[in-house]
Amino acid sequence: MQLTEQQVRSLYGKDVQDQSGTKIGSVDQVWATAGYPAWVSVQTGGRQEPMAPLGNAQMQDGRLTVAYDKATVQNAPSVPPGAAAPLSAEQTAQLFAHYRIQPQQAPQGREELIRSEERLRVGTESQPAGKAVLRKNVVTENVHTTVPVEHDEVYVEREPITAADAGNVRADMGEAQQEMQLRAERPVAAKDRVPVERVRLAKNEVVEDQPIDEQVRHEEIEANIPEPSRRRR
Repeated sequence: MQLTEQQVRSLYGKDVQDQSGTKIGSVDQVWATAGYPAWVSVQTGGRQEPMAPLGNAQMQDGRLTVAYDKATVQNAPSVPPGAAAPLSAEQTAQLFAHYRIQPQQAPQGREELIRSEERLRVGTESQPAGKAVLRKNVVTENVHTTVPVEHDEVYVEREPITAADAGNVRADMGEAQQEMQLRAERPVAAKDRVPVERVRLAKNEVVEDQPIDEQVRHEEIEANIPEPSRRRR
């Protein structure tokens, strides 16, 4: 599968499926052999990414279809996610042996430059953000209220003695006195301790977008071709 630079750039993130249409994963990185794009690492969600060849692959409906079954790709030599180092000769030989394909040599007399670029990977990490403390304090406050109280009031009651009752009443002469016990209430206060509320700390996880400003580098290639040798379009 001979790809242009634009086609190689479009491979990143594309779904990868086997020859029967079963999804294997998605393209994470593109690797070159002898200066030509020849392999892709397939992101499957594991700790390693198996390599798949581009030689017999095809782009169909925006998906990369490789000419092997899913098991063959999953069991292929792999690299860690995000690996950017060029493939070693040993790794390349292992890939050729696994897929039983013959190495292809670059055309003679054709030299080229490989252009690379940095890709930004962003994620999150958890870190302490302070400590929430629930503390109970005793606060004294003034309470003003009223309470009804009773007391005895004394008054003098006079009742005339009629002629009909005079025979039943002794007419004693001399000093005498009468006493009456009086009662009065006074306000008193007492304090009861009662539970009124349960209070506890709770938390919610809130997701918000925060900006990340970073710089990534890429290489640019300029061609300085003499005018007489420049191809006309």
